[in-house]
Amino acid sequence: MYDPSQLRTFLAVAQTLSFTQAARRLGLRQSTVSQHVRRLEDTTGRQLFSRDTHSVELTEDGEAMLGFARRILEVHEQATAFFTGTRLRGRLRFGASEDFVLTRLPEILEAFRYDHPEVDLELTVELSGTLHERLAAGRLDLVLAKRRPEDRRGELVWHDRLVWIGAERLRLDPDRPVPLIVYPPPGITRALALEALESQGRAWRIACTSGSLNGLIAAARAGLGVMAHSRGLVPPGLVRVPERAALPELGEIDFVLAHGPRQGPARTAAQALAGAILAAGDRLHRR
Repeated sequence: MYDPSQLRTFLAVAQTLSFTQAARRLGLRQSTVSQHVRRLEDTTGRQLFSRDTHSVELTEDGEAMLGFARRILEVHEQATAFFTGTRLRGRLRFGASEDFVLTRLPEILEAFRYDHPEVDLELTVELSGTLHERLAAGRLDLVLAKRRPEDRRGELVWHDRLVWIGAERLRLDPDRPVPLIVYPPPGITRALALEALESQGRAWRIACTSGSLNGLIAAARAGLGVMAHSRGLVPPGLVRVPERAALPELGEIDFVLAHGPRQGPARTAAQALAGAILAAGDRLHRR
């Protein structure tokens, strides 16, 4: 028998690749997180993580456990809802950043709608900065978006690095300004890209601005310039810019879930959707 609490802890560590971050997400002590993982490894008789003082990585058996853990927890939640007679209702205003347009988020939302047909799910796709503003204004109930690592808003889904990407055939002239493909303000990756270039003293110019990820991808595939993007969400047809281009490091980024102030049925529905996203968070990006 697999303990659901141990499986939730396992998923949190697998998604954040950090025992510390998993403990913060779950509201547990780090020692408790370690204990849960150790007990799950004892139950399976397999090592699920390879870890040292600097890094945590899933083993091959850990990768296999991801799918099992998600399905076990999903069935567990369905059984709990059935036998307690709990049926979620009401209107849920959910915001997702443009980053997730090409991920498996639609599959997660489809499963949520199937499990909770009486919830009226209203989806808004926008820039992360705009979503956080709308959440603070009470116009959204739940947001899945980026934040800077120093920002404490929201519950961590996963931590990633930003990288420069572009068309494989693109070549940058070191004597000319870097052509940038960016979201409009208040785009977080836009701000981080400009800060990095200016701190390096590197000249730049805006080659394309679009509020749509598909628009940015089209411009990048056409070779118009480079864009800052999450390492785990690099779109097909684009590659990381080689180190010989000497572009500055962009730093790290967090993907988080943040709740709005509304209480009642909307709050309950938001918590259920947040739980579904956290349980399947590793499906939203490629390692």
